[in-house]
Amino acid sequence: MTPAFPTPAWLVGCGNMAGAMVEGWRRAGADFSGVTVIRPSGTPVDGIRTVTTLPNETPRFVMLGFKPQKLDEVAPSLAAKCGPDTVVVSLLAGVEVSSLRARIPLVRAIVRVLPNLPVAIGAGVLPVHGDGDAVHEVVELLRPLGLVIATEEEDGLAAIGAIAGAGPAYVARFADALAEAGTANGVEGDALGIALQTLVGTAALMQATGENGRQLSKRVASPGGTTEAGLAVLEEDGALSGLVARTIEAAIRRGRELAQAAAIDRPERLA
Repeated sequence: MTPAFPTPAWLVGCGNMAGAMVEGWRRAGADFSGVTVIRPSGTPVDGIRTVTTLPNETPRFVMLGFKPQKLDEVAPSLAAKCGPDTVVVSLLAGVEVSSLRARIPLVRAIVRVLPNLPVAIGAGVLPVHGDGDAVHEVVELLRPLGLVIATEEEDGLAAIGAIAGAGPAYVARFADALAEAGTANGVEGDALGIALQTLVGTAALMQATGENGRQLSKRVASPGGTTEAGLAVLEEDGALSGLVARTIEAAIRRGRELAQAAAIDRPERLA
């Protein structure tokens, strides 16, 4: 399915995540002729009209791709441009729909999306929650970017975002750790390439078979063998599960702090 933007469409900010979405849409054959990127730096986005200030028009689609700390700086001028047919899609971590609605009130719908970087290759995870009647339209626009999950409760975004949104950073560091351990123990050549293919292959196998991690581990580990010896270290006193749990809890906690800061209109606390 070729993505089709309601036009005029604005991408307000185009950092790493918004840029990854643009790349994913580009790969899917999206038509950007009615899309404008607004970024104060003026740094052009390849193939898309890029300007430094909000155009003199009423957008039908607005995606917020700047840092949450900029919300109260951007919102007043943005609210003045939006109208009752405008759908606002927010990528701002921790900023709830109610906080956005308070700042940009006269719009058709506000939809939050917490994508992850693999959207750039159409392999992302995109939890979605919103108000108004446009959530299904946003879901269809996002489908070429990966797995789209609509959540009825906004709290669900934080949990999925902490796993899928932040997860690539954690998985990437695990890949580094595998490669570093391999090099330290005599692996010659591309240790990172070996680690990455191991992760990719394992994920593909789990998807193909429907097995969970414990089931696949049992198939890999022979009793008394080398894999079992390594698993004993990972699982000693719940080491791996405990580490991951603390990591996810820290990400969720920070999201709640951002939400609280936005809700009580204290932008300095978003830093």
